[in-house]
Amino acid sequence: SLMFRQQSPAPIAFGDKIGVVEVIGVISDAEETVRWLKTFREDGSIKAIVLRIDSPGGAVGAAQEIYREVLKTREKKKVVASLGNVAASGGYYIACGADKIVANPGTLTGSIGVVMHFANLEELFKKLGIRGYVIKSGPYKDVGSPWRGMTKQERKLLQEVIDNVHDQFVRAVADGRKLPVEEVRKIADGRILSGEQALELGLVDKLGSFEDAVELAKRLAGIKGKPHLVYGRERPGLLEYLLEGIWRRGWEEFSQRLTGLSYLWYL
Repeated sequence: SLMFRQQSPAPIAFGDKIGVVEVIGVISDAEETVRWLKTFREDGSIKAIVLRIDSPGGAVGAAQEIYREVLKTREKKKVVASLGNVAASGGYYIACGADKIVANPGTLTGSIGVVMHFANLEELFKKLGIRGYVIKSGPYKDVGSPWRGMTKQERKLLQEVIDNVHDQFVRAVADGRKLPVEEVRKIADGRILSGEQALELGLVDKLGSFEDAVELAKRLAGIKGKPHLVYGRERPGLLEYLLEGIWRRGWEEFSQRLTGLSYLWYL
């Protein structure tokens, strides 16, 4: 009788490493993302970085810190941004720091804009018989207080802040995408875009998946063979991921809606 020997599949030969830094959910803090960008930038075995973004944005300061760290990293290694389901507002802001941006056709992106939210609870407090007292060092120290309405001058001052930070966003997009500032300004009205629309407007470089972004990073870095992906954080189990995601998303979005200057698209 014939004897058949079952052969084991040939092992996959991995080449150089590509670091994967994930930005997931509302951006409220830059520390972890910045730390991993810096770690991969200084690690000689990491030849390129894929910045995986699935975020509607978040706090302005945190988004700008990550963006600046991406720019620093580009000076040493190729960085490709891979846009997932949503990479809008601050999520798109940080993508603009990358060498190339890859988005799915249906990725929700864009939303180039800034927002601040304030609640006026004056009438509710009156009905509840609650009085508030404010002692302040200057006339604008309690701008946005829920105890009273906002004056025209206060609105004007806040609008000037919004316009200035919005202009910073526009310039970051124009610089990152090599587009005229006025062209960016035409679409920087907070509108959301699909990946296909963003490609037509020059806001992304290519339509594709995460794997396509990895392949692009591989080519840009001159990597031979199949790259080994190194993730910038321990990936949680499914239950841990869901519970942590629900809590973090709920709290961070709630806090961002109440206070703070945000590059954030509200789902």
